[in-house]
Amino acid sequence: MVNRKFRITNDSGVHARPATSLVNTCMQFDCQITLKAYKKSVDFKSIMGVMSLGIYSGTTIEVICNGIDEEKAMTAITRKIDELSLGKEI
Repeated sequence: MVNRKFRITNDSGVHARPATSLVNTCMQFDCQITLKAYKKSVDFKSIMGVMSLGIYSGTTIEVICNGIDEEKAMTAITRKIDELSLGKEI
């Protein structure tokens, strides 16, 4: 299991377009990927789950990858967060 925390710095937070891009990235991997925010956990492969969190600027999120390709998944998610200018790892 690997986990990382990020602080969302994008003024718009995690709205529909970046959420879809992140979910599509997660779907490429076999491991279980969980997104935590506001003391809630959702499947990071579920767009409805991600959108239900309503992640705004200033929010701290945690990404947890558990499974055979967890390291590759975490690297790809971290890159996608950077690429979308959503936030910074803390």
